Amino acid sequence: MAQTVLLDVSGVLYQGSTVIPGAIDALSKLRSAGWQVRCVTNSTRQPKRRIVGKLQDMGFSLRPEEVFTPVAAALAWLDRTGHSPHLLVHPALEEEFRDCKTGGPPAVVVGDAGQAFTYENMNRAFRLLNGGAPLLALANNRIFLNDDGELSLDAGSFVKALTFASGAEPRLCGKPDPEFFRAAAASAGCPPQQAAMIGDDAESDVAGALAAGLAAGYLVRTGKYRDGDETRYNPAPTALAADVLEAVEGILERNGA
Repeated sequence: MAQTVLLDVSGVLYQGSTVIPGAIDALSKLRSAGWQVRCVTNSTRQPKRRIVGKLQDMGFSLRPEEVFTPVAAALAWLDRTGHSPHLLVHPALEEEFRDCKTGGPPAVVVGDAGQAFTYENMNRAFRLLNGGAPLLALANNRIFLNDDGELSLDAGSFVKALTFASGAEPRLCGKPDPEFFRAAAASAGCPPQQAAMIGDDAESDVAGALAAGLAAGYLVRTGKYRDGDETRYNPAPTALAADVLEAVEGILERNGA
């Protein structure tokens, strides 16, 4: 029986500055049933403190330790290997790396840099990679739903460009890396086979979670979801739900809660 639910954030709990209807109620239902909640996001345009603050300001009862971003995995790798980060990230995210060691061999760290994805910045990163620097991808998503309601290129497109040019294979720090899902579940004292995932990205959220060994993966028809996404990637979703509230109700019913 699943005991913990992992949830994507943007497109599942909120879109832009608007809470998705039923999302706050969905988290309340999980907690009332005795389930643990972990939010797992590949968002790299702002530091974790802002993500947590936004969720709390919107009315979600979440603690910082219940929110997982790829930065923690990247920082741990940098500390373990002694590399110094060469950042190709959004300026708002740079504060997360201010305590990193300097003077070590460079590692290129790529997030959703937005307007910072200039030719000059991409070429500077390429030259480091071409010289042997490792490549850390905070996320590898193809697209995201922007605040204007339209799909936009996500960090994965730029990671692919750097990989194509340099031949460097990225070390993925966020979804769909299996260890990202497992670490989030483990933080709740839950093995992956007793956890479920709810997301709007059939590839990164749902197929990634199922490949990591989670018991179930629910795809919601909010956020970046587009008709037919449930048939495009393997493993296929356990179920398709209208929104996070319907997904939570399905999980609880499926597990007799």
